[in-house]
Amino acid sequence: MTTSEPPDRSERSGRGTERQNWVERRREKIRAEIDRNRRGEYTVPTWVLALALVLIVGGWLALIFLA
Repeated sequence: MTTSEPPDRSERSGRGTERQNWVERRREKIRAEIDRNRRGEYTVPTWVLALALVLIVGGWLALIFLA
């Protein structure tokens, strides 16, 4: 863009560039996560592990008390 051209609408309002920056950061985070997963650095989220533990313990207790 040359100095003689007026700035487009997204450059005039800071909000448009803020949103664009947020979208670009989000895309970069997703790309980085995909790259990590392809390299084998995948980790299971903590909430999934906690849920699995609760289900296993709950099933075990149900088996003991309902048997």
